[in-house]
Amino acid sequence: MADRESRLTLKLMDALYTEAMLLADEARSYFESGRFNEEPDPDNLLAVSFSCESLKVTTRLMHCIAWLLNQKALHSGRLSEAEAWNYDRALGQAPSTDQSMADLFPAEARQIVMASEELFQRLQRLSTRMEQEMEAESAVQNMFRRLQSAF
Repeated sequence: MADRESRLTLKLMDALYTEAMLLADEARSYFESGRFNEEPDPDNLLAVSFSCESLKVTTRLMHCIAWLLNQKALHSGRLSEAEAWNYDRALGQAPSTDQSMADLFPAEARQIVMASEELFQRLQRLSTRMEQEMEAESAVQNMFRRLQSAF
């Protein structure tokens, strides 16, 4: 666990959590502001796409926040390793952005969408690496147990 702790320190978790919360607040503020609807869209396709994308952004960010809260609980001892790495507490999946539609959004909306995807992807990489390390550590421990039982 020492390697995982050095990779995901409390300071890093706090920074990622703060980033996720600030981005969630920025997204909420933008989506509720109606600024997007100021742009004319004769067939309303862009507005529907924007509504769908706002849900994707929210889903992505909630997955990020929940995963980070679970990692904080693990570090504080409120969750065991087994509880923290239970499938129900995994980062989860979030739908990808339709880039061709997002390219039609105003710059501020594109920035929020891309920032949420980038944060989610960083956490996916971190989670995958941590799971792989945990599996490797478990395999080594199993090998030592078999060796001990053989002697």
